[in-house]
Amino acid sequence: MIDPILEIIKENVRQLLAELPPGVELVAAAKQQSPERVLAAVEAGIKIIGENYVQEAAAAFQFIGRRVQWSFIGHLQKNKVKKAVEIFDLIETVDSLELAEEINKRAAVAGRVMPVLIEVNSGCEPQKFGVLPDRVEELARAIAGLPHLKLRGLMTMGPFEGDPEEARPYFRLTRQLFEQLQGLSLPGTDINILSMGMTNSYQVAIEEGATRVRLGTRIFGPRQ
Repeated sequence: MIDPILEIIKENVRQLLAELPPGVELVAAAKQQSPERVLAAVEAGIKIIGENYVQEAAAAFQFIGRRVQWSFIGHLQKNKVKKAVEIFDLIETVDSLELAEEINKRAAVAGRVMPVLIEVNSGCEPQKFGVLPDRVEELARAIAGLPHLKLRGLMTMGPFEGDPEEARPYFRLTRQLFEQLQGLSLPGTDINILSMGMTNSYQVAIEEGATRVRLGTRIFGPRQ
């Protein structure tokens, strides 16, 4: 039986790709979506799949393969790093030196340099992961010293719901941190990805300088 949602997903993707300004990448946040639905998004033009869980990503990866880029956007546990390094082209959620060192170790074994973003807890919210804003530069300098990591930029989460304008100060702060990192010209880094904004807040995030937005509900509909 054909999933009736597939054509809706494809139309959502086409509308988004037409709407987004040049220079802003669209990540399809595929949490809890079937591989068939993820493939529908790819067929409509999605070039980057974002996954929150390594196990879900492994199933979708077997189905879709390397025709797209794979970005890890969830909280990464150390015991999942080995598999994550095998699948993903970018890990967006590095929030500690301990995690960075584990990724570096596993990437060395795999014979690759792993691109990463630092996840910033821009709202200093105790329930969220991410490094606090005043520790970003310290972690960036540490990552720059790890030979099998390449720091590409920053990621932050906006509020999941509510007035998207409430997220603006946090996006602005993260962009300022991003620009500060660019100004440091740390060796072995290439700071050009600012991943901010989800379905509720992506338009505000773009106004505040996001180069990448991570959209799930806007593409796939509400999760059941």
